Amino acid sequence: MGIRDLLLDIARTYDASEGTKLEVEGQRVLREVASRTDLRLPSALFVKGYGGQTSAAATPWVGVFDPEVNSSPREGLYLAYIFSADLQTVSLTLQQGITHLEHRLGRGKARQEHLRRQAARLRRAVATQRRSGWLDEPELRHGADRPKAYEAASVIARRYDVGDLPQETALGDDLIHAADVLKHTAVADRMWWFEGTESPLEVSYASNGHTVIEEDPLAGFQPKDSSDYIAYIAAKQQIKKRSHEALIAAFGLYIASRGFTPTTKLMHPRDLVLRRQGEGEGGDEWLVEAKVVRHENPTDAVRQSVGQLFEYSHFLYRERSLPEPHLIGLFTEDVGVYSGYLEQRGIASIWRTRSGWDGSPTAEGWGMVG
Repeated sequence: MGIRDLLLDIARTYDASEGTKLEVEGQRVLREVASRTDLRLPSALFVKGYGGQTSAAATPWVGVFDPEVNSSPREGLYLAYIFSADLQTVSLTLQQGITHLEHRLGRGKARQEHLRRQAARLRRAVATQRRSGWLDEPELRHGADRPKAYEAASVIARRYDVGDLPQETALGDDLIHAADVLKHTAVADRMWWFEGTESPLEVSYASNGHTVIEEDPLAGFQPKDSSDYIAYIAAKQQIKKRSHEALIAAFGLYIASRGFTPTTKLMHPRDLVLRRQGEGEGGDEWLVEAKVVRHENPTDAVRQSVGQLFEYSHFLYRERSLPEPHLIGLFTEDVGVYSGYLEQRGIASIWRTRSGWDGSPTAEGWGMVG
């Protein structure tokens, strides 16, 4: 069993004319999607089926959510397998939420036009990620407002004929690709939000370089690919995970709002470098090393952070006769007594909280927290 079997089950059983009662087989299949354990989803993704509430959906669909990006289809970005009204095709699409726009724009053409403008902007921002065979919009073959809004809300889409559905491996590969584009698109969207302009931000994650807009304070901030990857540093192999990159991405977006420019471009092996917005190369520089605290035990994360910060400061700055940077350990949670330990060694610490970010006295003195 897997995604392929699920899609075939929906196409075989769904009938909008049967309504939404509990005993309707197509609705039961969709309701049970969230509890299925056989779908072999990429790490951290979760799914939920949608067949309508008071009335059956003209175009049933399965939402695929990355909790680091969004957990609701009402607004924000997410993935979805949306069936055409005749159940002859199903499209994997990167969607914008549409429900939150109803109060401001209604359910008709104004909402569709807004969604298409936003989709075009996001599409340009991640154009280098797009693979051959992907479309802008699915064709849902129904004239109602909601299917039309789904079409307009699509950033990219991969359409499949139900009668000739690819094998599970190919579907899985497409889903992994879509999940990566989702994460990159979310970063571009939040960068644009900070900038407050209709101009598209070009965010490229191609392996041979990056495209940036230098005027943007977030222009150099380009988190690495969200999939697991191998980084080689002086013949030493490190495995870096999604949670590490998510921490850097979230902090970079936050710290830009505090007046700092976060940069990852051309900074490897450093996780992140900060400068005050408006200051050039000659100004103060903050070197950030990000670590994931595992099992609520910060010891290993702190040890690794100290070692790498001192190592990078020595070899990448002092040995090159460059001004040494301020040092920051960035963590996924409070490191407790280790905050004072780090302060005594000239290292500030910043960590995520449920409501945002907190940190050590030095970090507060720099205006990064508090």
